[in-house]
Amino acid sequence: MTTIPTTTAHGAAAETHRALISRTPARRPGAASAALTFGWRAILKIARLPEQMADVIAIPIIFTLLFTYLFGGALAGSTSDYLRFLLPGTLVMAVLLVTINAGITLNADLATGVYDRFRSMSFWRLAPIIGGLFGDVGRYLIASALVVAMGLILGYRAAGGVAGAALAVALTLLFAFSLSWVWAAVGLIARSPAAVTSVGTVVLFPLTLASNIFVDPRTMPGWLQAFINVNPVTHLVLAVRGLMAGTATAGQIGWVLVACLALTAIFVPLTLYLYGSRR
Repeated sequence: MTTIPTTTAHGAAAETHRALISRTPARRPGAASAALTFGWRAILKIARLPEQMADVIAIPIIFTLLFTYLFGGALAGSTSDYLRFLLPGTLVMAVLLVTINAGITLNADLATGVYDRFRSMSFWRLAPIIGGLFGDVGRYLIASALVVAMGLILGYRAAGGVAGAALAVALTLLFAFSLSWVWAAVGLIARSPAAVTSVGTVVLFPLTLASNIFVDPRTMPGWLQAFINVNPVTHLVLAVRGLMAGTATAGQIGWVLVACLALTAIFVPLTLYLYGSRR
């Protein structure tokens, strides 16, 4: 009679025991691998907590649709003419407002103690911060896609073509990622997610409203024009508007890249220091 060998419960237990007492330590994940894992965690949270996407969905639709039909006829004579001016601005505004979530999520995770658990594990301790911010880029992409899709539905066509529109979105995402480090730093020192929201609203709304998103700054008082001319959001909108229209200059794009570099140089070390110094 032929006997077919099978894995017994005793054999499985012995194998598990040998693995537990092995002197060979598990290989520690690399920095890039750990950061990508936490980036994937942030993306999975989008799917599992769809209610957190309310701002990503509502802001692009409301600003693009509402302002086109609310101000289009009064400011440009027709909604179609105003849409060509407005859409690059609402693209920037929608994405920048969503960046506040970077600080809110970080602050909420700190409050639950999950980051204390991460700090005790054997991987690069900064991976949760960096990976989470990279994962948030998925939210920015969704907001950008909604603005562009809404514009296409309303009749907007980028004179710069698909390439120009893609470069405009890429430049917006780069600036948004640089800005998200600011909110990460705020999230590490704020006492609650609501405090992060308050700080973000107080900072971002003046920067976006007092810019060239909705109207030409030349129609404004001189003192306000002086602020608008140094407002980084103004320069970002100029570059995005130029890319989508096919008229962007190297100076416009270069100014945005310098602003991204400055934000990164200041707030990346600050954020990593604040996170590393937590006890």
